[in-house]
Amino acid sequence: MLLDAFVSRHGEAFSFSRQHSCTFAKQVAGDFNPIHDVDAKRFCVPGDLLFSYLLSRYGLSQQLSCQFSGMVSADVLLYCKLTEDQIQVCDAQDRIYLTIQFSGQHSHDLSVIEPLFQDYVRFSGKNFPDILQPLMAEQGVMINPQRPLVIYESMSLSFSQLPTKTAKLSLSDSKLEVEGKRGNVTLSFTLAENGTVIGEGEKKMILSNLQPYDEAVMQQMVGEYNNRRSAAGCFEPAV
Repeated sequence: MLLDAFVSRHGEAFSFSRQHSCTFAKQVAGDFNPIHDVDAKRFCVPGDLLFSYLLSRYGLSQQLSCQFSGMVSADVLLYCKLTEDQIQVCDAQDRIYLTIQFSGQHSHDLSVIEPLFQDYVRFSGKNFPDILQPLMAEQGVMINPQRPLVIYESMSLSFSQLPTKTAKLSLSDSKLEVEGKRGNVTLSFTLAENGTVIGEGEKKMILSNLQPYDEAVMQQMVGEYNNRRSAAGCFEPAV
């Protein structure tokens, strides 16, 4: 399994190290958020790594929704609580970090699942600056450059039929709703197989500590982000 290189297993439990999380973020997802750096003070495991691991381990469902409720630190032992239509990821103190609800047809075909989550995390990794910067400019707000906080809230997938081959993901809509210093972002996408749309999905994020938009400051943030991406040796993520 592709993600075996990024997870440590301990019997029924599993964990993610700083190095494995950082490598996944940069080399698989193309996500250069400093919070995933090996030496980050406020380090957290990429939500897309946790989601992708669960998808690989438990399969893909026709309807699937994923709700994030906490950021995972490095080397925290995680456990899965399973019911007929739900997976909860918890630590030893029963703190819940993620909940997946699922229904409909189910598939464990990794030849379909692995390309699907690779495509999704690449799309997800490009949220900033490609998608978020134009949305913030349009609404006249921006994240605080001294404390940029973008929280991954949820994602969902719904298929008219489960894919049997590689499904291509395409952004279909994006919007930012501002409520004071908070912004709610919804990114909608479609999934197509051989040119026919067979599914759709949404990713939702929360932007905190918003402030008035400043083009010069934003371009500095974008430049710093692109420098980080360039220093990693690629502008496109590679698996």
